Amino acid sequence: MATFFEELWNSIFTPGTTPTLLVATNVSFAALQFLLLVLLFATYSIHFLILSILSAGLWYAINWFARELQIENAKAAGKEQKAKRDKSPEPGSDTETETAAQAPPCKPVVGSEVTGALLQPDLAKPGDDLRRRRSLGDSSGYVSTDSEWEKVSEGGSKK
Repeated sequence: MATFFEELWNSIFTPGTTPTLLVATNVSFAALQFLLLVLLFATYSIHFLILSILSAGLWYAINWFARELQIENAKAAGKEQKAKRDKSPEPGSDTETETAAQAPPCKPVVGSEVTGALLQPDLAKPGDDLRRRRSLGDSSGYVSTDSEWEKVSEGGSKK
């Protein structure tokens, strides 16, 4: 009995639900229901019936919540174990270092080959319906002159 109370005291400071805490909760609610039933028969007051219904609902809700927490913890533990299995390589399997060491060597590329390949435009094949972009000069057809800028600056200095 002393170990039960010790475990109960420690379970208060442990996050989540523990079996000891659930046992203590269920015993407490059973005692409360018994007391409310005795008071209902002793006084025939509807208040004790209503209190008993409320207490039973709270008792059920607490146990439901504890079950849901256990289910979620089991799912999380299962996912964690699966992740550990996926991360750890099996004996005889390839690892990144083995596959990198077995890869064929790359052919060195000279700088002019790279720039020449990058600077060549893709030529459209005949029959492709691609449009050429217009140059900047063709976009509006209007070109400003220095004299227009002089007119703007003269108008601003007269004020």
